[in-house]
Amino acid sequence: MPRFFVPIENFDAEHVSITGDDAWHIARSLRMAVGEGITVCDMQGSVHECTLLSITDEMVIARIDESCAAQSESPVRVTLYQALPKGDKMDVIVQKAVESGVYAIVPFISERCVSRPDAKSLEKKCVRWQRIALEAAKQCGRGIIPQIKEPLTYEQMLDAAEGADLSCFCYEGDGTKPIKEVLRQANNVNSVSLCIGSEGGFSEKEFLLSKEKGLSPTGLGKRILRCESAPAFALACICYEYEL
Repeated sequence: MPRFFVPIENFDAEHVSITGDDAWHIARSLRMAVGEGITVCDMQGSVHECTLLSITDEMVIARIDESCAAQSESPVRVTLYQALPKGDKMDVIVQKAVESGVYAIVPFISERCVSRPDAKSLEKKCVRWQRIALEAAKQCGRGIIPQIKEPLTYEQMLDAAEGADLSCFCYEGDGTKPIKEVLRQANNVNSVSLCIGSEGGFSEKEFLLSKEKGLSPTGLGKRILRCESAPAFALACICYEYEL
């Protein structure tokens, strides 16, 4: 059944109105008819099974038949802090992170980032990444659209990441604990920060600064992972520990 994300403001007690590109998509691309069913997510974590009542290119009205909490969301809110990689690798990272249940994604610049786009270019990239997040959320049945946050400096990233119940700083050097131990030794975890480097990972200076901030130095196994593989690997570990 087609799935759409609609702002909560478009809902009333019995109906939901769908406008813009989604209305055009229902009317023209999908060529749906009155009486057919759609799934609508209110972006607040609830899913609504609906029946189409009226259809135009500009607006679609649907009756809410049944509502429930989204079953596809993780019990912990995971924010991925991802150092900017080269090329289009971030596209893949965003897609796979959304499929793996991430709550939000925050790009940042670290010492070893080769990619250092200017503000205008970065703004365009964030728009594209948000679009990728939307499509991935639709495809995998998410109840929310994970948000691509404003890019941060390295120091800003550490300040933001330390606010979670568990803050994992993924580092391939010495002085870390395996991610399995880090996850299983944490108590009362409702939020997780996951910090991943770009190509080349983090410098020793950055690693030491993360420890000063109280982040948990975390290892991802005996093999060196590519920067586009590491987030999906770490998120899969988190899913296994808290969901499966």
